[in-house]
Amino acid sequence: MILNDVHRGIKKFKKRKRIGRGPGSGHGKTSGRGHKGQGSRAGSSSHPTFQGGTMPMVRRVPKRGFNNRWGLTVAVVNVGQIDQVFAAGEEVTLEALAAKNLAKGRFDLLKVLGDGEVSKKLKIAAHRFSKTAAEKIEKAGGEMVVLPGKTLVKEKQREKKKQKAK
Repeated sequence: MILNDVHRGIKKFKKRKRIGRGPGSGHGKTSGRGHKGQGSRAGSSSHPTFQGGTMPMVRRVPKRGFNNRWGLTVAVVNVGQIDQVFAAGEEVTLEALAAKNLAKGRFDLLKVLGDGEVSKKLKIAAHRFSKTAAEKIEKAGGEMVVLPGKTLVKEKQREKKKQKAK
């Protein structure tokens, strides 16, 4: 093997397949469609899940429940967990919780629940607080900061209309 042979024939961008340009091109005559049969004629298209007449996998697999595409994912953190990890007087933000592995992954809202006890004065920022969590934080002399959630597209459109009307 010669060193300059290593990259021979390897190109950064693949050339487009030019179809129907004569027998010399390798894609002439039937243009890669074969002779007769389904898909050989112009204008033929099949459903993306079509599996040659068998019952498609999409229809064979059982489906259960309901998946809300607009449902918000809510991450949950308990007051007791926050109390264990953070020192007195510290600010508890989304970034701080992620750094301490309490609110992992992707989520739309963060809710603080009231499981456990609070013994320190903390400033906690979250989207939602349960009643018991709010009581426990206030009892310990802490502070709650309610973060704004996602604004819906419809709400944004309403605001634009109000601004135009003014």
